[in-house]
Amino acid sequence: MNRSRVSASLVSALGLTQIIGYGTLYYSFSILAPGMAQDLGLSLAQVFGVFSVSLFIGGLSAIYIGRQMDRLGAATIMAVGSALASVMLVLCAAAPSVATFAIAIILLEVSSGMVQYQAAFATLVESDAHSASRSITYLTLIGGFASTIFWPISSVLASHLSWREIYLVFAALNLVICMPLHVWIRSLGKTARGLPARAKPTVVGAVPPHMRQRTMLIVSVAFALLGFTLSAMLAHMVPMLGSIGLGAAAVVIGSLFGPAQVLSRLINMVFGKRLSPPGLAVLSAVLIVSGVVMLLMSADWLPGAVAFAICLGLGSGINSIAQGSLPLYLAGSEGYGAMTGKLTAARLAVGAFAPFAFASAMENVGLSFALAANAGLGALSIAAFVIVARSCRSQVA
Repeated sequence: MNRSRVSASLVSALGLTQIIGYGTLYYSFSILAPGMAQDLGLSLAQVFGVFSVSLFIGGLSAIYIGRQMDRLGAATIMAVGSALASVMLVLCAAAPSVATFAIAIILLEVSSGMVQYQAAFATLVESDAHSASRSITYLTLIGGFASTIFWPISSVLASHLSWREIYLVFAALNLVICMPLHVWIRSLGKTARGLPARAKPTVVGAVPPHMRQRTMLIVSVAFALLGFTLSAMLAHMVPMLGSIGLGAAAVVIGSLFGPAQVLSRLINMVFGKRLSPPGLAVLSAVLIVSGVVMLLMSADWLPGAVAFAICLGLGSGINSIAQGSLPLYLAGSEGYGAMTGKLTAARLAVGAFAPFAFASAMENVGLSFALAANAGLGALSIAAFVIVARSCRSQVA
């Protein structure tokens, strides 16, 4: 099997596991949360509080997971993660108490970090570092359909099954489909390592070693701030649009986010070859912040709300690509797993508190102030990405 066919098979297999991984472990939660709350005797806010804590702890675990990917191989971590996710889904489904449920949700989020984009990107870098940026774009294009597929699937299942039964179905998907695929991907890596043909290709970072720590710190802060802005908007998008007077149209407007996210990745795949990863990061931040500002300025004006959802989706789609390609571009492929683990930890840990913080701001100081403050944080991320982009240009010059 030649290299191009291996790459296409690898991306296709990872794409399927990303759809299932994000669909069962992340996107389904908002659909199933009301059933969880009723069954466990909790308020909906308490259920989402448990979820926020799990996101925070899962984010911190990304540092350790990243180091283990460099040590053991990303595909190995993904295979173990699929098995762990299956066990935790079963434990959630069988949870006899709130405490058991909370522990299972937290461990489920840890397993998510072992099977979602962080690990998938590292797998692509390990497979072929030179083509990894292009492969990451293809992978995010496929993975972008996770919400489009699993929101309706979860809704249909919820009308026929309890949330516990649905989690058992999801456990089977991770065990029967994702784990075998990850084991197969791991075997591809072992076969490639056994070939004596040529040395494993590596990518040298654009930033000199003495500047990398400072540069990656700036990048980490930028992704964390932008992640906060995006998480706050996604968590409250539909109810927020409804509260400003858009009524039933809020659901339709919110549904534009997913297609816009996929569209941006498709456009980048076809036309974005000339735009460097730092440029992609700046563009993603500008689009997300522009969307927030549009909603702030347009209030209940329907075209403004539509532009908000589309800009947010476009920016989010490009941001996912930048999360994988920018660290590779700046610091190279050596130690990629540990490096992205630190970035992911900062982004998820900060983003975990975004829904709660934004809700508190809306309740205490009003939606307009909350949107303005959120846009301000996003603007800081734009400035940070611009600093990184300029430093890269100065190195080239």
